[in-house]
Amino acid sequence: MRKAASILAIGLLLAACGRQADLQLAEGMSPPPIPYGAGDSPSAAELLETSPMAAPERSVELRRESEVREDDPFDLPPEG
Repeated sequence: MRKAASILAIGLLLAACGRQADLQLAEGMSPPPIPYGAGDSPSAAELLETSPMAAPERSVELRRESEVREDDPFDLPPEG
């Protein structure tokens, strides 16, 4: 009996996690402040966009040949 109840509880939790709906502010909460310099409040989609600085594009340029490294005056052996 306990096993069936726990399986039912897990099923209900999983069903609730997949629910998709528009987000609404909870009662008594105010929306986030308007960013400095913006004319109006951004939409939820605009707030969820990632800026290029937060997620830069990856460079996949591969080296095709070995290159000789230049001498580095700061590449010193450890003192000991």
